[in-house]
Amino acid sequence: MSEAMTPHVCKDPAMVPVAREPGTERHRVLIIGGGTAGISVAARLAHAGQKDVAVLEPSTHHYYQPLWTLVGAGEARVEDTIRDEAHYIPKGVTWIRDWAEEVDPIARVVSTRGGKRIGYDFLVVAPGIQLDWDKVKGLREALEQRPNVSSNYDVRYAPKTWEMIRGFQGGTALFTHPATPVKCAGAPQKIMYLAADHFRKRGLLEASKVIFASAGKAIFGVKEFAAVLEQVVKRYGIDTCFQHDLVEVRGDRNEAVFKQTLADGGSSEVVVPYDILHVCPPQSAPDFIKRSPLAWQDGGTKGWVKANKYTLQHPDHPEVFALGDASDLPTSRTGAAIRKQAPVLVENLLAVMAGRAPTAKYDGYASCPLTTGYGRLLLAEFDYDGKPTPSIPLIDTLKERHDMWLLKKYGLPRLYWQLMLRGRA
Repeated sequence: MSEAMTPHVCKDPAMVPVAREPGTERHRVLIIGGGTAGISVAARLAHAGQKDVAVLEPSTHHYYQPLWTLVGAGEARVEDTIRDEAHYIPKGVTWIRDWAEEVDPIARVVSTRGGKRIGYDFLVVAPGIQLDWDKVKGLREALEQRPNVSSNYDVRYAPKTWEMIRGFQGGTALFTHPATPVKCAGAPQKIMYLAADHFRKRGLLEASKVIFASAGKAIFGVKEFAAVLEQVVKRYGIDTCFQHDLVEVRGDRNEAVFKQTLADGGSSEVVVPYDILHVCPPQSAPDFIKRSPLAWQDGGTKGWVKANKYTLQHPDHPEVFALGDASDLPTSRTGAAIRKQAPVLVENLLAVMAGRAPTAKYDGYASCPLTTGYGRLLLAEFDYDGKPTPSIPLIDTLKERHDMWLLKKYGLPRLYWQLMLRGRA
């Protein structure tokens, strides 16, 4: 992860010679991505009085993805997770409905799929994360053709997950987690716990084998919360298979194929039969980011946008900032993390625009509301050091709680739509 020793101060771009092609659209601040991160930053910049801000985003819909877990468990409607993107573009902000295809940080130009060349003085990179369905052989076909294979990571399949779970009559229920970083890393577990609880309520748990096959080495990366989740796993009798990375789905045979990493560093193939299968797909930064000079080209962070972990400023291009899922920030990729990143980024961006050094710091805060059953939730909050950082006074968040379930189901969606996307959370 990039940590510049000295903050970069950018001269006013109006004083820096930049080649401007005839007909090239240009903005003071260009934001790549109109998801959680991009809209939050745009709203805060608008509140700060910035008059020339543009958001490059192709989608006409905006999704509240954390609720897809509850959609997959029959506790929410998918239509309640969807809004019109236009409703959340801040007043005065230009919406460019197109896909980013290339970033040239020397010329300060972003090229689009639609053939536009958009110049910028300052750039905020927030394109989100890419779902690499085709990295798992046979997965896309199984999702499209088989009623017993689903994934809450796509709005089209979250309702299918519930149909699959409620139609389950016993057997093997398999849940997977890939080797790559993913958005909301707790989501593959959340739906598993809800499914197991549903099986318990229907009297099917004893006739079922619930398996969590994860490429990771442990149930959770923060030991305090891992200890709680280990008890949840024990309560439901879940079999955990760590260092198992899904590489193929044989939908016609109801078989999942894993690459198991062995203690000696080698690997072996493991085939697991299933009756129902929920998959978390491999994920990566968007392809145009991987090709970009803004991204790492080698090492463990290859493909992710470079960003100082505290200031969120790019170490090589001081007029560029990054946040959210495509950045190399060493924390969980969650909306809660973005809620803390956005105000830091905007404060530092405004400082650099004014010729000052960025001084605001992001401490790595992230939150993962882990549903552990119907009506209960473990709110895991932590920082860069893996230290629990509870944000709600007088509440023990190291326990499964009903009030935290209510917060996830009702409170957080309202916080998202009404405050966070308006730049007020």
